[in-house]
Amino acid sequence: MSPRTAPISRPVTIRRAVARDARRLTRIVRGSGAYAGKFASAVEGYRVGPDYLEAHRAFVAVGDDGQGDRVLGFYSLVLDPPELDLLFVADEAQGRGIGRLLVAHMRSEARAAGLDRVKVVSHVPAEDFYHRTGAVRTGTAPANPPAVPWDRPEFEFRVCPE
Repeated sequence: MSPRTAPISRPVTIRRAVARDARRLTRIVRGSGAYAGKFASAVEGYRVGPDYLEAHRAFVAVGDDGQGDRVLGFYSLVLDPPELDLLFVADEAQGRGIGRLLVAHMRSEARAAGLDRVKVVSHVPAEDFYHRTGAVRTGTAPANPPAVPWDRPEFEFRVCPE
């Protein structure tokens, strides 16, 4: 197995994102290989700022890389209306179950907040990931030029009560 697809070998914890995470989260978004080429305009200049983290339920997956804790990915859940606003895993951490951990955590947070459904407007290359993690396709979000000049798949996670 390559390092990119090796399973998680060290413990990963999920914690609330804090202001000092903002720069790293911005780098993860802007550096995402899924937004290369024709998709680059969607994240060009994108910023996850401390103000965003303060206003949203954002969580980070953190792992020990041998030199200390490192942010491997993150998500942001909006409660009203219920939507998974952002979900990114650092390119070098993909294929190791981090995305699945983040989705499971998001569903738990949504359940605790009393939600029964969470909408996702997906990036086109992430469509298979959302299918694999249990989201159901509900439609298509039309293009919104100039920032997003392509249609995007819409999904919904159904959140079952405990």
